[in-house]
Amino acid sequence: MQKKTRRRNKIAVLDDDSDLLEFLELILNRDGYKTVTLSNSKNFKNLISNNDFSLYIIDRNLPCIEGTKLVEQIRVDGDKTPVIFLTAKNSRNEKIEGFQSGGDDYITKPFDRDEFLLRVEAVIRRTYGESYNQILSFRDIYLDVYKFEVSIANIIVNLTKLEFKLLQTFIENKNNVINRDYLLEVVWNCTVLDYRCNEKSVNVAIKRLKSKIDPDGSKDYIKAVRGIGYKLK
Repeated sequence: MQKKTRRRNKIAVLDDDSDLLEFLELILNRDGYKTVTLSNSKNFKNLISNNDFSLYIIDRNLPCIEGTKLVEQIRVDGDKTPVIFLTAKNSRNEKIEGFQSGGDDYITKPFDRDEFLLRVEAVIRRTYGESYNQILSFRDIYLDVYKFEVSIANIIVNLTKLEFKLLQTFIENKNNVINRDYLLEVVWNCTVLDYRCNEKSVNVAIKRLKSKIDPDGSKDYIKAVRGIGYKLK
């Protein structure tokens, strides 16, 4: 049974070049990130105050507020979110200014796409550690193991710890039929003599889980396999 993970970190990208914003959004989304783009630094503080971002990617040549000045301001405000400068300013002194203002990396234009994505991943990994990237997905369900958060079609769904673990187990084994004994062992941590170790506990928990992730029954995520157990479909 192979466990599959996917990055779903949320990134804010600030640049006044609309074509570049479109390109960055495309490659970041393809690499598994959720991306929000903005072309004017004037509205950047409002954006980040109302969202939880893992990373900011900021140009230096911006209308209203120059990139390093903007980063200095958010650092004074106590925002420790990592920053990558992506800019045409490429002199030694300009790079030093970028780091001194609070930047975590400095990438100059033009840039190599693969190197850019690797450096984005490196900054996020260095800041939050490996566990931060542990996002499991199935269809339109995203389960953030690190944050203990489930979203379906971009809507947060509140689950109990047991329901969360149950859904996590299903997604980790999404290509397999899972029997009830396995669920009792992994989700309930049952021993042979444990009174909770019965099929009724599994059936009731799955019914409750289905009512939360698919209240109208239209998506039918979990399928019962007669005589064996359950499978995602």
